[in-house]
Amino acid sequence: MAQNSARQAGRHFLQIPGPTPVPDRILRALDRPVIDHRGPEFAKVTKRALEGIKTIFKTTNPVIIFTATGTGAWEAALTNTLSPGDRVLMVETGQFGTLWKKMAERMGLKPEFITTDWRHGADPKAIEAKLREDKNKEIKAVCVLHNETSTGALTPIAEIRKAIDAAGHPALFLVDTISSLASADYRHDEWGVDVSVGGAQKGLMLPPGMSFNAISDKALKASQTSKLPKSFFAWDDMLNMNKVGFFPYTPATLMIHGLVEGIEMLHEEGLDNVFARHKRLAEATRIAVKTWGLENLNKNAAQVSPTITAILLPEGHDADKFRALALETFNISYGASFGPYAGKYFRIGHLGDINDGTLLGALSITEMALSLAGVPHKKGGVQAAMDFITAAHADPKKAAAE
Repeated sequence: MAQNSARQAGRHFLQIPGPTPVPDRILRALDRPVIDHRGPEFAKVTKRALEGIKTIFKTTNPVIIFTATGTGAWEAALTNTLSPGDRVLMVETGQFGTLWKKMAERMGLKPEFITTDWRHGADPKAIEAKLREDKNKEIKAVCVLHNETSTGALTPIAEIRKAIDAAGHPALFLVDTISSLASADYRHDEWGVDVSVGGAQKGLMLPPGMSFNAISDKALKASQTSKLPKSFFAWDDMLNMNKVGFFPYTPATLMIHGLVEGIEMLHEEGLDNVFARHKRLAEATRIAVKTWGLENLNKNAAQVSPTITAILLPEGHDADKFRALALETFNISYGASFGPYAGKYFRIGHLGDINDGTLLGALSITEMALSLAGVPHKKGGVQAAMDFITAAHADPKKAAAE
């Protein structure tokens, strides 16, 4: 047997920012016989899932579950609310903000793109300024990412809502929560979001293949006059069938069971505790990065992501080669880099069913990999992260304030 195909002992460290490792409890929930998706037993499970997911988005309005990844939910958000030729305001927060914009173009919409350096989240002031310039109120929607998965920037959604209101603009507010839902505080109703897009494979801890649209009354009204073509993603068919616990087509039945279990696990821990855990692990990661003398791709300290940290390598060091070396030597997967910074950074995901020990293991591997790859850095990043985590547990209130 070739040496490079030898078995690697122990667990694989999946430190990409999603899909995240699936907990045993959810694996057990998925491991069951398939039942009739038109029968009374499945209807009960569906209703539990539909009610439960509302508590994660923090909404009393309907949440639609699609058998699709987050990209499908992006499309559903646009096609159900807009018409051909509609102008939409979008922000280049990174790779995924750019992909959503490309989708809008392919669908016959006219995106206006606020460009950035990929090192900041969306700027409420820039959005407000663009909306004030739109004297005829032709912009029909504002689309932003709560958490830009490619760069690690968390946009203040409540402030964007205030900016839209300050401009006196009637545009719909569409938000991607794919890499923040169930990991960072998110409030669909309170923050006045019209469509929240979510995915199951990150904070909800499920395998890929399920996504969501949480919708407001305003969005539902817009869907009644939207002229973009829609069939699989049509809200009206879904809402009508969901009322009785079913779907207009065959859903991912076992994933529904997994979703119910994931929601239950989140509430057993307590959502505020979930958010605090993610903030603690994110801060520990940033402390390690700073101690190593490396740079966080995200430059805005007020917009740091609780779920992913993007780490720039010094000039002359290839991040893709670094990731390949770390995978082969230490059995760890990091997230790739994109766009103008392709090959210059790698991403550590710290979201989902992750605890202090798992993160410290990943950071220890990272420090070893930096040494093995010859990347200039200072020692002690892992120790600094350990010290922070220890102090955070000793004084949780102080850690929360920080």
